[in-house]
Amino acid sequence: MYAVIKTGGKQYRVAANDKLIVEKIEGEAGATVEFTEVLMLGGEGEPKVGKPFISGAKVTAEVVEQGRAKKVIAFKKRRRKNSRRKKGHRQEQTTVLIKDIVGM
Repeated sequence: MYAVIKTGGKQYRVAANDKLIVEKIEGEAGATVEFTEVLMLGGEGEPKVGKPFISGAKVTAEVVEQGRAKKVIAFKKRRRKNSRRKKGHRQEQTTVLIKDIVGM
């Protein structure tokens, strides 16, 4: 069985025992989180599609670790003007392990 969930403004297709890197979610390593914004359930028979979400469906996951992505550098240079700007950014992210998919 698989589900399509929405978190952090993005959509992910998940199944049980999948490891997933998503936008930062509050919680320490080992904590349990629930994703209630389930867009679709499939795998057994006809797939269920929500309008926009499936009521009563949820995906439970365990937080594996909190971390940061690789550094992204924004560099702007204006030629012949002796003007340049360098800015770096590291996005906060959470690694989760999908435990269970519950569909009503």
